[in-house]
Amino acid sequence: MNKLFDLTGKTALITGSARGLGFSYAEGLASAGASIVLSDIREETLQEAVNKLKAKGYQARGYVIDVSKEEQIVDAFNQMDKEGIEIDIVINNAGIQHRQPLLELQLKDWQRVIDIHLTGTYLVSREAANRMVKRNSGGKFINICSLTSEQARPTVAPYTAAKGGIKMLTRAMSAEWGEFNIQANAIGPGYILTDMNEALIQNKEFDTWVKNSNPAKRWGKPEELIGTAIFLSSQASDYINGQVIYVDGGWLAVL
Repeated sequence: MNKLFDLTGKTALITGSARGLGFSYAEGLASAGASIVLSDIREETLQEAVNKLKAKGYQARGYVIDVSKEEQIVDAFNQMDKEGIEIDIVINNAGIQHRQPLLELQLKDWQRVIDIHLTGTYLVSREAANRMVKRNSGGKFINICSLTSEQARPTVAPYTAAKGGIKMLTRAMSAEWGEFNIQANAIGPGYILTDMNEALIQNKEFDTWVKNSNPAKRWGKPEELIGTAIFLSSQASDYINGQVIYVDGGWLAVL
């Protein structure tokens, strides 16, 4: 049974992984045997994350990549080619949040959220998949969706549009790349205790709403996403394609 989930010999690229959920995914896949390629926009924080993984005996390296910049993504993959790094697993995790009512939202703020979440996922996946197809190696893509891939909330329209787009992009990837033994699936986290959600966690009214609106009656923990990430990265999910697994404490089930 353990062989089904063993990632030994695989190399995983996780975007936006210097901290938060991205680092949790990286640490989880490393514990299952994968070599890890971290990427983030903050070089110092990225190196600290690489060092943390190495200190635990894991294989890790890092690349500074702004996923909203096509040239940075292409350059990073070309550099990996030169270094002989072949990516088998991609977790498209990089993202930001911008909270503002639609009527006050400026185009530049809308565009930045779309560029990082949706366009960044497309660009990273395109570069990785091109190489997987040429190698005839197969591969795994795990895109990060959200509860807002299914339900909207006020003040987060760009994020909602991007996450809905990622759900459909995941299905498009599965439709086009499935014949190459490439599986593209997604994880939809519920409300998780992360730095990005700190303002919401500290808001008593919102905190109460989160706890009362899902059957688990609590926020999720970052480590509770790791099992799903390992499953979707492993051969245990070889015939699963184009799906979104929501790790939300049952939130979507009761609305």
